Amino acid sequence: MQGTVDGFTYGLVTPLVAYFMACLGGALGLRCTTRSMLAAGSWRAGWLVLGSIAIASGIWTMHFIAMMGFTVEESPVHYDRPTTFASLGVAVLMVGAGIFIVGYRGATGSALFTGGTVTGLGIASMHYLGMAGMRLNGKLAYNTLTVSASVVIAVVAAIAALWAAGQVRGFLWSVGASLVMGLAVSGMHYTGMAALSVHLHGPVGGTPAGDSAAALLAPMMIGPLALLCLAGVVVMFDPRMVAGKPDRRPAEIGRPGVPARPGFAHPPRRPAAHPVRERAYRRPRTPQNR
Repeated sequence: MQGTVDGFTYGLVTPLVAYFMACLGGALGLRCTTRSMLAAGSWRAGWLVLGSIAIASGIWTMHFIAMMGFTVEESPVHYDRPTTFASLGVAVLMVGAGIFIVGYRGATGSALFTGGTVTGLGIASMHYLGMAGMRLNGKLAYNTLTVSASVVIAVVAAIAALWAAGQVRGFLWSVGASLVMGLAVSGMHYTGMAALSVHLHGPVGGTPAGDSAAALLAPMMIGPLALLCLAGVVVMFDPRMVAGKPDRRPAEIGRPGVPARPGFAHPPRRPAAHPVRERAYRRPRTPQNR
């Protein structure tokens, strides 16, 4: 017996709020990635870690806000706590790996492809691991072709978002990249949900194991939302984010012979109007030289 699935129980409220959270996490994370390209040493690693946490928190929050609107008419939907926590950890690790590849190797073609692929796979892994944590009186089944399409959407959009962030051309580029990142997460999520079907165990079932969405997800979202707020405060009060590109490339920082501040370039001297002729040496007139 197949269950009746509804992914829009609250209409467009949950999809729009979920997309906003994905864009917010993407905006903060990609701005941190941009900032890391202007830094060196341990500062670069710190910015990349913060960016990874921001993007992963936005992805995870987006997924479970969207799942608030998911219901199965014939069965209550509960969530397994360890699996739900594990989905957040997978998102942080895999998105972090992709961000670090681009952050340290630069926005080259190979780095963008590798980092974007890892990031996209992290988005997909978080989604399907979170879905595996669902507990209901039935069995989940997926259409293989639609699942493959959802993974491709996540990978392609992640590559595009990392490319835009790697341009380091100001705030508007990061906004555009965050919109693409939000589209990647949301598009992947709802494409993956379109691949889902629920096969019930029987006409009557008991209460499934796990916690309800309201009891588990609402308190769990406090942590990721706090991390997003922290990342937002750090990005807002970082002066380099307002100033734009630095005068020097990160590779030049600390290089011998490169001054801490660019020196003042004096204008070249103007050539004299008439060339100055050197006076010939004349020996003094003495009685011996006469």
